[in-house]
Amino acid sequence: MVKDKRRRSSQVGLPPGTAIYVGERKPEKTRIWVLDYDKRQYIAKELEEVEECVKYKESAPMTWIRVVGLHQVEILERLGVCLGFHPLVVEDILNTTQRPKIEDYGEYLFIVIKNVSYDEDTLEVIAKQISIVLGSNFVVSLQETEEAIFEPILERIRNKRGKIRQMHSDYLAYALLDAIVDNYFSVIEKFSSKIELLEDELVEDPTQKTLNEIHRLKRDMIVLRKSIWPIREVISHLDRGQFSLINENTKIYIRDLYDHTIQVMETVETYRDMLSGMLDIYLSSVSNRMNEVMKVLTVITTIFIPLSLIAGIYGMNFQFMPELGIPWSYPVIIIVMIIIGVLMIAMFRKKKWL
Repeated sequence: MVKDKRRRSSQVGLPPGTAIYVGERKPEKTRIWVLDYDKRQYIAKELEEVEECVKYKESAPMTWIRVVGLHQVEILERLGVCLGFHPLVVEDILNTTQRPKIEDYGEYLFIVIKNVSYDEDTLEVIAKQISIVLGSNFVVSLQETEEAIFEPILERIRNKRGKIRQMHSDYLAYALLDAIVDNYFSVIEKFSSKIELLEDELVEDPTQKTLNEIHRLKRDMIVLRKSIWPIREVISHLDRGQFSLINENTKIYIRDLYDHTIQVMETVETYRDMLSGMLDIYLSSVSNRMNEVMKVLTVITTIFIPLSLIAGIYGMNFQFMPELGIPWSYPVIIIVMIIIGVLMIAMFRKKKWL
């Protein structure tokens, strides 16, 4: 289960647009890279000063500004001033508990989306916020931590692969969103293998560990669903909304991205239903196993009831019990008790109670 240590209580009572970081503190400093490119050239540089991004933004047909690390509020405020962001945009960027959404500010679009990863060591689902600002000739991506999710896009830009260096900023924004949605598929594949193993274990020999694993996977599915469900609205709004920054030739790619999002959602919903069914199967299995135990104990008790009755009668030790004087009375009673037990077991087997 994702561990969310973020707190929004620090924002209570403050005016809208107040820049306060809501998230986990990182020891690394905020870093900013700029990529200027067109069909012919490509320039990449890490900025020392935030104000340099304005020069690069205005120097080429396309500029991608990558920001990694959101905990240094002053740097993000200066970046917002340089690029002309609304204070509410800066506030939402710093608040890493935002729900995925899209907002139109006229000159640019502001998109919030969640990138999900699965930690194999801690067995946790980790959801991190990525903010994207789409302008007419620039895209700004802001991440909580450095991740390799955008490396394939950087490689395509460097090596002129695909259409990315021939298209406008809206295509770059689409490529970033597509990389995030594709990452959901890789995370879901890991859950697929775990659920298959869990199904086999559930059929063969379910234990308390099986139940704990089912509950953990159900919580992980909730985290995935909370991250994915709003993305559908974001992509749908990009496709159907009347945004001047989205070109018609890019919308066909956005529609394809929407299909991928629906596929991810349906897969998550399927896994949620499967885990709910597995939980019911586990409870039924445990109940049936308990019933089998109780049935065996009941049969044993039923067999010994008449035997206990006989033993109780001849254990009363009255002085004038005629059977006590017969030499063969003890073995006869034992034989009778054995015959009664055998007959009862045979009857139970005939009725298929055993």
